[in-house]
Amino acid sequence: MTQYGFFFDQSRCTGCRACSISCKEWYDIAPGPLKYMRVYQWEQGTFPNVRLGLLAVNCYHCDKPACIDACPHQAIFKEEKYGAVLIDEDRCQGERECWEACPYGAIVYASDQKGEKAHKCTMCVDRLEAKEIPICVHSCSLRALDFGPIDELRKKYGDCNTLEELPDGSLTRPSAVFKPRDEKKQLVPWNGQKVLELWQQRGPFASADLPPTFNDKEAVVNPPSGVRGRDRLVLKAKTVEELMTATRDDE
Repeated sequence: MTQYGFFFDQSRCTGCRACSISCKEWYDIAPGPLKYMRVYQWEQGTFPNVRLGLLAVNCYHCDKPACIDACPHQAIFKEEKYGAVLIDEDRCQGERECWEACPYGAIVYASDQKGEKAHKCTMCVDRLEAKEIPICVHSCSLRALDFGPIDELRKKYGDCNTLEELPDGSLTRPSAVFKPRDEKKQLVPWNGQKVLELWQQRGPFASADLPPTFNDKEAVVNPPSGVRGRDRLVLKAKTVEELMTATRDDE
């Protein structure tokens, strides 16, 4: 068996979600939490050192898939031609042990209803059989994704099998190669303290009796927990509502 896998360049991903949208369209999946490819977006740091976290995550069709051993009904298997980890929906009972076992949250559900069957990325085996690449790779305009035999990807891109935000690659040995994003660079020098002072003011045409926009600068520099809506990566959402909050950008 030749193991196929994915390459993801985090430095190229802009969070456009073309991969996720095209996947849903290809498989005729309705809008909602059933997403084989999830694109996460979250805020990192606080003013003046702020950065947007972006991460596109599908199933990595691991060499040691924890989901296979976790399923009590043998509903998950690794097919022989491409090494894709697939779900036999007829066997699935929706008991979610597979979701508990997968460190990447690759198993997804259409609802929180008990008995809801599990779904996941299929590696686009149907497209591979037609000599086409997975739809997510095909649709990425920034070329943040690549696909092929994992040995060839490692020769081309290196052997990094995790990112700072992802679980240790030694756990399941994902069939994936990652390139971390570049270090943040300050392109234009600016004074953060001066910016805070300007933000406090109402502007030259504001009424004199208006209070400043904020009194405590620490509330901006070190905001209390709960002020920011997405202040961390939620890789394994426990509910469909939590998944939608972590992976959508229509607020």
